[in-house]
Amino acid sequence: MKKTPFLYSLFFSSLIFSSLAWASDAPQIRIDTSMGAIELELNTKAAPKTVENFMRYAREGFYNGTVFHRVIKNFMIQGGGFTPDFMQKTVRPPVPNEAFNGLKNDRGSIAMARTMDPHSATAQFFINTVNNDFLNFRDKSVQGWGYTVFGKVAKGMDVVDRIQNVTTGEGGPFDQDVPQPLVIINKVEIIRE
Repeated sequence: MKKTPFLYSLFFSSLIFSSLAWASDAPQIRIDTSMGAIELELNTKAAPKTVENFMRYAREGFYNGTVFHRVIKNFMIQGGGFTPDFMQKTVRPPVPNEAFNGLKNDRGSIAMARTMDPHSATAQFFINTVNNDFLNFRDKSVQGWGYTVFGKVAKGMDVVDRIQNVTTGEGGPFDQDVPQPLVIINKVEIIRE
């Protein structure tokens, strides 16, 4: 009887795990920005509460007419909480941190922004433009919780890169990292539930 080499077994196991982690019927989101469209694939298995929270905001039109207010090249682009006149939008209660789900803050992943409180994420999100290992879950201490990844860019990483390369400066209450001119999130819509 012929034995399957270990590396082949490992390879096929990783394919099976990958298909479980990213289901083919995963929810899809389209973010229409003033610099182009970004399509996301969300992971309901790894981050169910976070995905439902994000999709609820999307269904309600919460993100329409907001901005990417914090853009740092070779780090990330952050948005979803402020209007173009820098009014902060009213949000629902925060969702529990699900960063221990095994998903990483790698280039192209979307994660929830939060304060120093690990369980303070509400509506703001960010897209990683490089691998940001220091944002990943390490342990359940205040410093170790990390930031919940709940999806990835399926199309439009070129748009994300254009946004990360814009000129930034002061804007509203922020003394740096605000795109000049502003990058508007015209609409966030659910392509597939």
